[in-house]
Amino acid sequence: MSSLHLEVCADADAMALRAAQFVATTARAVLDHREPFTFAVSGGRTPWAMFAQLRTVDFPWSLTHIYQVDERVAPDGDPDRNLTHLRDSVPHEAHVHAMPVTDDDLTAAAHRYAAELPDRFDLIHLGLGPDGHTASLVPNDPVLLVTDSDVAVTHAYHGHHRMTLTFPVLDRAHQVLWLVGGADKVDALARLLARDTTIPGARVDGPEQTVVADRSAAWGRSSGEGVGGE
Repeated sequence: MSSLHLEVCADADAMALRAAQFVATTARAVLDHREPFTFAVSGGRTPWAMFAQLRTVDFPWSLTHIYQVDERVAPDGDPDRNLTHLRDSVPHEAHVHAMPVTDDDLTAAAHRYAAELPDRFDLIHLGLGPDGHTASLVPNDPVLLVTDSDVAVTHAYHGHHRMTLTFPVLDRAHQVLWLVGGADKVDALARLLARDTTIPGARVDGPEQTVVADRSAAWGRSSGEGVGGE
């Protein structure tokens, strides 16, 4: 049985701080028993604010391996690349594993990246689009049906093909941290919490999932509310 726990923060700044606290606590708990701490990070604006908060505390960057949940197929340094912002957001001590989206053979590159992944991530960060997508698992894309590969390449979405982790990887993670902010996410968040599997996000079935949202996305839900599911 999986669990889905909701925490609501006052605004985007409070959400970033809470997310940073969650990541730091999770990392310390993992590193009490073994190393490294393996962390997969999605794109979007919310993780960069989270990382800014993490850089203000004593965080074990040198023992942290950061992987990409998804990435646009675009040249190195392109502002549309998640990696561009990720490298700007974390100190050099962190071990960043970049998705090889500049390779000529993207299918082979996806298989190679899959071979680099840990058996189970300690923590995966996910966002949620207004259309209910998460990672680059977007509505109606054939990648939603991929179960025999941990990494796959999508059709074009908003102008870019993308490389993405697939559902089997997300479901194996020890913990998933959702960050959901903005009034345009109200419907998608409600459907996620209701486990409405007509949206891709609600098909993530990891055993321990925490949703940190701001009030505009949560539409006034109270902090600390838990939502269970099977």
